[in-house]
Amino acid sequence: MPRVEKRFQTRMPYHVHERLAHAAEISGATLNQFVVQSALEKANFVLEREQLLHLTYRDAEALFDAIENPPLPNEQLIKAAKNYKRKFIDEPV
Repeated sequence: MPRVEKRFQTRMPYHVHERLAHAAEISGATLNQFVVQSALEKANFVLEREQLLHLTYRDAEALFDAIENPPLPNEQLIKAAKNYKRKFIDEPV
């Protein structure tokens, strides 16, 4: 049977525990609910920040220009496309 929950234990200074417990009480959650929700929010923030592409205005303009007006394929790209087609598309199954 697959597990649907995992346990997580941690040690923390007394003053940190008291602060978290107080915040949980004010928000109407248990300490466990508060800590898990807070950690999840932080994890989502960190992961989202890692996945976003940050560009200067000038870089964004160059990217959009390249998307809207792609350069003609060079010799290497044409060769790579032919190799890909020969290996993955023309190959009988």
